[in-house]
Amino acid sequence: MTVRPHEVLLHPYVTEKTLNFLEGTPAQKQADGNRLEFIVRRDATKPEIKAAFETLFEVKVEKVNTYIHRDGKHAIIKLRKDFHAEEVAMRIGVY
Repeated sequence: MTVRPHEVLLHPYVTEKTLNFLEGTPAQKQADGNRLEFIVRRDATKPEIKAAFETLFEVKVEKVNTYIHRDGKHAIIKLRKDFHAEEVAMRIGVY
């Protein structure tokens, strides 16, 4: 059974901290930033999240980190250097 990308990525997770992921801040020890955070299906794997994100937004993902929180499973998606998280954030209406 294949899962459609919209079923894997539920919605972006937007807070002041996650907005700092876009550029990267010295306080978070992220020199490069270029990350977005999404709430994803609890049973989604990192390769499924990566494939869904690349399909939906036509970008290349360098790395996916996940963690479980009380409001669901979160995925922090780091884009490759030749793509910009700010562009994706503007397309989805976060910025």
